[in-house]
Amino acid sequence: MPKQAVIPAGTGTPIAPFVPGSLADGILYVSGTLPFDAQNNVVHVGDAAAQARHVLTTIQGVVEAAGGSMADVTFNMIMLTDWANYAAINVVYAEFFPGEKPARYCIQCGLVKPDALIEIASIAHIG
Repeated sequence: MPKQAVIPAGTGTPIAPFVPGSLADGILYVSGTLPFDAQNNVVHVGDAAAQARHVLTTIQGVVEAAGGSMADVTFNMIMLTDWANYAAINVVYAEFFPGEKPARYCIQCGLVKPDALIEIASIAHIG
């Protein structure tokens, strides 16, 4: 099964050995996405909603680079550092998935950079 790396234009160099997305047989796997700028600095420090919007916009860029849309996302894995941010993140999340919602799970955990409040990885079926 051949796979294709999906790297949207303007994407910074990842902090570990991975690509933003990997497409195989019409299924797109989007790597865990943190609220990083192109230099891997955390953006919107202390603002979970703004970080969620940044993360979901980044994921949207990967999905669109693979030829899909957010309506093609079928599953999201959400990692939060604090349940206190859950409601604010859900408000933003609903903006990106206004119609039929993808399946998901959400856990609380530590993330690779202490100022990051959210990370999301996604699966989309393209085409």
